[in-house]
Amino acid sequence: MHPPLTPHRHPMCLEIIEEFQKCHTDHPIGKFFGDCTQLKVKLDRCFRQEKAVKRKVNFEQSKKLQERLKAIRKEETAET
Repeated sequence: MHPPLTPHRHPMCLEIIEEFQKCHTDHPIGKFFGDCTQLKVKLDRCFRQEKAVKRKVNFEQSKKLQERLKAIRKEETAET
């Protein structure tokens, strides 16, 4: 199962989302029999890539925040 297909939450996968939604509207019954499966696989791969990018960015931000907190703690201990 995929996350909600809201375009503003998944800018990297926007084109595939639009293709997937178009496939579902063009093939209302065929979607149950595999007509849109290839697009679903592409969409899942894109979501995985997008998540990996977000995870990397969050990790880097976390490291910066930890370094900043360490510096603040050092300053506080030096003052006392």
